[in-house]
Amino acid sequence: MRIPTVSNYANSLYGKIASGKRIQTAADDAAGLAIANKLEKEGNGLNMGAYNVQNGIGVANIQDGALGTMHDSLQRIRELSIQASNGIYSDSDKQAMQDEIDQLLMDIEQTAVGTEYNQMKLLDGSKADMHIASNPDGTGMKLQMENATLESLGIAGYSVMGDFDIGKIDAAIEKVSASRSRTGATTNAMEHAYNYNTRASLELVSSRSRIEDLDVPKAVSDQKREKLLMDYRLGMMRKQMDQDSFVVKMFGRM
Repeated sequence: MRIPTVSNYANSLYGKIASGKRIQTAADDAAGLAIANKLEKEGNGLNMGAYNVQNGIGVANIQDGALGTMHDSLQRIRELSIQASNGIYSDSDKQAMQDEIDQLLMDIEQTAVGTEYNQMKLLDGSKADMHIASNPDGTGMKLQMENATLESLGIAGYSVMGDFDIGKIDAAIEKVSASRSRTGATTNAMEHAYNYNTRASLELVSSRSRIEDLDVPKAVSDQKREKLLMDYRLGMMRKQMDQDSFVVKMFGRM
């Protein structure tokens, strides 16, 4: 008599319940596996794009913070320039103002040449625009690298000793403000891209889950059904063996 054994289906079911996955091999669902792999690739690309955008936002925040300090320094230089325009001050008074202006100019220049991210200069004009790979295929957007050195701002050697033009400071303030505006606009675009990537990635995970993941309640129900069938077969086998044994005994007594 052939002894019932656990079916291949039951063995497969046990493995699927243990892993929680409906598709463990290509034989389970070849088309589904191909689609799931494609969704995984797209999801990984979106996740990495979101990670890249986060780093890009960090760069933009550093850039904006540095430009903000420059803007404050320029505003103070403008105040001192207006003060120096007043005829009540002596040359020594103006020299004291110029000393403060020189320090502020030095701070602006040091900020321009010293602002870095991962050893890359952000505000001295030495680096081309930074590519932010926000899309799953490696494409994305550009973060403009600004040039905020004193030479670029047009205020190198600015002095209130003698004749001077406050309009140069006004132009420098406008240039720094325009740089901050561009940086802020790019930051907003990157935040939008980050939000899109994270939402799209979640949708892809859900789609992939519907294809790959196992319907556990149904699988458990199928498992119990298989066990009941196995118990039934074993019970019938024992009954048949008992009957056969009884017949053999009966013939043995004759």
